[in-house]
Amino acid sequence: MRYDEFLARVRERGEYTDQDQAATITEAVLGVLAQRITPGEVDDLASQLPGALGEMLTGAKQQQPEIFGIDEFHRRVAERVGGRPRTAERDAGAVLTTVADTVSGGELNQLVSQLPSSYAVLFGKPDLAG
Repeated sequence: MRYDEFLARVRERGEYTDQDQAATITEAVLGVLAQRITPGEVDDLASQLPGALGEMLTGAKQQQPEIFGIDEFHRRVAERVGGRPRTAERDAGAVLTTVADTVSGGELNQLVSQLPSSYAVLFGKPDLAG
């Protein structure tokens, strides 16, 4: 999938006004996700995302993943975009379901396995919850 196609899907799912808003939300969600998963998983995920998104994700990785739950994930996304945690829940779902559509099944399974089961619903895959 190309970068503009990825953003178009996020825009549609999140009902955003334009591609710029979709890009801002996407970068916020992926940036927080990069804080939560291992550096190796960041690299694996980045390799399957469209160019600019993969580069942004790689640039956001940390040496050690932080441990935080889904509520904190939403809070951090909201903080990055100047929104509210409730809105960030929709934002995260719009981006992460698009990620789920973009990456291979094996990569998605590896990614979700690093997260608490409550995150699986954000990817549109509640059946992956442990």
